Amino acid sequence: MFHFFSRKNFLIDYLEGFIDMHNHILPGIDDGAKNVTESIELIKGMGEFGVTDFICTPHIMHNYYPNTSATINDALLALKNKLLEEKMKNVSIQGSAEHMIDDNFEKLLENGEVMPLGNDHLLIEMSYLQPSINFEEAIIKISSNNYFTILAHPERYIYLHDNFKKHETYKKQGLRYQLNFLSLSKFYGKEVQRVAFKLLENEMIDYVASDVHNVNQLNSLREIKLNTRMIKLLQPVIQRTNMTF
Repeated sequence: MFHFFSRKNFLIDYLEGFIDMHNHILPGIDDGAKNVTESIELIKGMGEFGVTDFICTPHIMHNYYPNTSATINDALLALKNKLLEEKMKNVSIQGSAEHMIDDNFEKLLENGEVMPLGNDHLLIEMSYLQPSINFEEAIIKISSNNYFTILAHPERYIYLHDNFKKHETYKKQGLRYQLNFLSLSKFYGKEVQRVAFKLLENEMIDYVASDVHNVNQLNSLREIKLNTRMIKLLQPVIQRTNMTF
């Protein structure tokens, strides 16, 4: 018997013109692209399925990746110069950051040293293994500084996998959720995939992004297949992402 929803579709076939608002393609400043050559390889690879607009979001993580607007803008300039050299005029890149909620985050926020997406969105993350001690206070302060809080890859936080009510609480508090495309496959594991599907089915996902760090992840992104039902749930999120950024 034929099941309409069982048909598989390649995700990348729906990404023409997509604005990738979370990635690690800036060269040499975190665990993403190591140099401009790798950055260009990732950009060319994304371009093969129609993604040419990027908001670059390297980590700002105290004691690990202590990036600042200066280090991020320097890497952004180096990449822009390489794009000009390669005559890749169709590519648009902007600088922002993925902020770890750690013991230094609130200081950065108070001093105006955060790197928002556009003018009013702030991309944040926590450890995958345990919540940040100051998370609740930090999101209140983000809001009081007139930013919309975007929690990166909520599906990947292990301590929330069996605590769906916490997701509901975060959404009621106004957090916006950004899903990783790779979470829709088994790339990060079956449990992450399960939670990703559940969040999507419950209309809790506001934005999507590649969060691509390297060619291995890019190749895995190319291989993702989704059934028709999942594609239908994902398409409005893709559109919302493009409209917002």
